[in-house]
Amino acid sequence: MKLLINGDWVNSANEGELEKYNPSTAKLFGKFPAATKDDVNAAIDAAEESFESWYSKGSVERSKVIYKTKELIGKSRSELEQLLQQENGKTTIEARQETDGVLDQLQYYAEFARKITGEIVEGDTSLRKIFQYKVPYGVVVALTPWNFPAAMVARKLAPALMTGNSVVLKPSSDTPFTAEWIVRKFAEAGVPKGVLNFVTGKGSEIGDYIVEHKKVGLVTMTGSTSTGQRIMSHASSNMAKLILELGGKAPFMVWKDADLKNALRAFIWAKFWNTGQSCIAAERLYVQSEVYDKFIGMVSQALSKIRVGDPKTSDMGPLINKGALETTEKFVEDAKAKGYKLLTGGEKPNLSGEFTKGYFYKPTLFSGVEQKSEIFQEEVFGPVIGALPVEDEEELFNYANDSKYGLASYLFARDPNLIFKASERIRFGEVYVNMPGPESSQGYHTGFRLTGQAGEGSKFGIEEYLHLKNVYVDYSGKDLNIETVREDLIE
Repeated sequence: MKLLINGDWVNSANEGELEKYNPSTAKLFGKFPAATKDDVNAAIDAAEESFESWYSKGSVERSKVIYKTKELIGKSRSELEQLLQQENGKTTIEARQETDGVLDQLQYYAEFARKITGEIVEGDTSLRKIFQYKVPYGVVVALTPWNFPAAMVARKLAPALMTGNSVVLKPSSDTPFTAEWIVRKFAEAGVPKGVLNFVTGKGSEIGDYIVEHKKVGLVTMTGSTSTGQRIMSHASSNMAKLILELGGKAPFMVWKDADLKNALRAFIWAKFWNTGQSCIAAERLYVQSEVYDKFIGMVSQALSKIRVGDPKTSDMGPLINKGALETTEKFVEDAKAKGYKLLTGGEKPNLSGEFTKGYFYKPTLFSGVEQKSEIFQEEVFGPVIGALPVEDEEELFNYANDSKYGLASYLFARDPNLIFKASERIRFGEVYVNMPGPESSQGYHTGFRLTGQAGEGSKFGIEEYLHLKNVYVDYSGKDLNIETVREDLIE
């Protein structure tokens, strides 16, 4: 594996390397470069130097590169799917779905070649005009997470490049190989030298440095809230634009008139998709008291049947690393200590062969959890959830909004009045009503509170990568009458 700097695939400046382990087996998957600050400087310099020529090509020419990247990935998608399983631990279905998502993102953003528009506004007179149009920021730093290592790379690179920015990509150290694979497809598709650069390494060593670099105009990052807050602090010295998608604590709400089978189908997806490692994962289950026992029984029975193990043949794969597994175990032990009722799960599965040391954990459900408990207030990011009955609409809305996060939420109900009330009262960036996620390319993926700022997807997301520039023009040809300038000063 190599770094991509100014069009060349190279080792890190000091030849340093880091190790990546397969989450299913805990065996060494591969080694990758530990980039230095010198590598970061070289990558950002290359991006800055190539920016003007890339922007001047125009959006139609830039879109051709995005389309070509999609074509190349589509032809070799089986490689990407296999990589997602080995490096991330995704199941066969999840790997296929994420690859579909990559192709969809590239198609969607490439189609914006002729859709980025501005306005011409009349000035103070009819012979004065204000031209308002959108221009790129210049050098974009893209920091991508490990939970959707292919889709997030595509969702950041495609709009950034489409709008004429140059990019330095730094992926999570848990999934650098997937990111490199996609970057190589962009390079093969014809992204010019220096326009797209790729560095890997520890965030603790190059993360702060890269976001506070004086040549960086925009930072887009998906990850934890604590990391986002750190980025805000360091990027402030340069006043870089920020696009931050951070933590989530999605409430999954089931009302008494809901289609319980559909609610169950959606809940299993919303909570245990990607082993619960998703920013839009269901993290709190609220069920109206009249159907609470029935629905919780349905959930408990279903979870006991979920197959955990080999990603190629199971329903649910491993957590990303040992630390994630330990965090999950701590949430479970804390819930047990508080006396919450464990209905199913609560332990590692009994696997054999090469999977005995993998980072697997059974789907886990607790009942009777308190609203202020840690399992209801902190992001679990694993296959563990608590449930709580609610009596009326007001209690439902108050409990749902009682979170420092505000990304996704789910509601299953038939009553249109409740649905419309929830649409207004639930203070989350996304509300899924009688359906599962994930977000669509044409939807604006954004959240409230500590979930972050700005967003991705849709025309609003692509505009995040653009400044709105104003040019004032007077073409009357008349002498200017400026009241604060005496005419006797003008000869």
